[in-house]
Amino acid sequence: MIRNRLIIIALCVFLLGCNEKNKKFNGLNLNLGNLSRLSDAKTRSISPENFTGGKGKGGMATLEQGTAGRAARELGQGWKVNPSVYINPGESFTMAEIEGEGAIQHIWLTPVCNYRLSILKIYWDNETEPSVEVPVGDFFAAGWGMGFEPRIQSQAVCVNPRSGFNSYWQMPFRKRCKIVMENIDTKQAEIYYQVDYVLTGVPEDEAYFHARFNRVHALPVKDVYTIVDNIKGKGQYVGTYIAHGAYNQDWWGEGEIKFYMDGDTKFPTICGTGEEDYFCGSYGYDDVKDVNGIVSYTGFSAPYTGFHYFKDNDKTSFATKVGEYRWHIQDPIRFESDLRVTIQCLGWQSGGRYLPLNDDLASVAYWYQKEPHTPFPKLPDADQLIIKEMNP
Repeated sequence: MIRNRLIIIALCVFLLGCNEKNKKFNGLNLNLGNLSRLSDAKTRSISPENFTGGKGKGGMATLEQGTAGRAARELGQGWKVNPSVYINPGESFTMAEIEGEGAIQHIWLTPVCNYRLSILKIYWDNETEPSVEVPVGDFFAAGWGMGFEPRIQSQAVCVNPRSGFNSYWQMPFRKRCKIVMENIDTKQAEIYYQVDYVLTGVPEDEAYFHARFNRVHALPVKDVYTIVDNIKGKGQYVGTYIAHGAYNQDWWGEGEIKFYMDGDTKFPTICGTGEEDYFCGSYGYDDVKDVNGIVSYTGFSAPYTGFHYFKDNDKTSFATKVGEYRWHIQDPIRFESDLRVTIQCLGWQSGGRYLPLNDDLASVAYWYQKEPHTPFPKLPDADQLIIKEMNP
């Protein structure tokens, strides 16, 4: 009897191994370990030179149609005729509309605009409410605007000189995908972009990508800043970006981040120990004051975490403009029914006491979840989104 059971178990293990060995690769979840595997996935790309991503449809714009028609006038069709699009004030442009099943694997963007006033929106399947709604700079961890682009070399987001914005978040869809840029500025925006995607089967357990923006300028004293709330459903939280405008020269990053999940009320399940700790730094990012009392920090950019800052200048009232990112790629925060994320804004005062601050905080929360999602709150109007030159 025991011998027969062992034979059955061995046979099951063998068949399972054979099934796994012969299972067809769908071209998703790529890494160096599976990059050599062949699949039936179809690679496509959408840009101003191929608005539909159609096979053999790239570079067909005529000189009359292209934004670079004048530059290409001596060369003709096929010679970088239409590398960008213009979006008029108050208008939206559909950057990509994809039918079928697959996943976004890479987005490259170079926006010529006010980064806070060009809003990136992404819709999955038959959604009427976006699953991504974030000012374009903040989505790519570059919330301080043109001229203040960081250098980021992370696994999920890269920002390369000067304003080469890259996203490598995998974004699956099952029926369709629509990517829109809305220009809420009073000036025309110009957008260079490329959306690289794959058409392939999507496993049942693949959730949908979401990103949501928030900003408070300035945070009322003793208020706790909300990064995201009212997330309903099952999923995992995968990233945080914060643009922190500090008004004081002294340290600003003692506040704890807290994750309230699955029915938590007064106290969270996950409680961090400080702002720079959550973003995987320590001891004030090695802050040092010079003889004039000006603080400097040690910035860094790593695969999952990073910190950068810009000192004050004549155009802003901030002592320091800070950018911090934390990607939960190896340590996603899983939730079953609901999630809320907050962070305190704290510095130091005399007597070794914490000092609640009223800084400028803007953030992006990134997560995957099953649909439908709770509709996002309305974004602040343009006047509340832009970075002010004076204190409130």
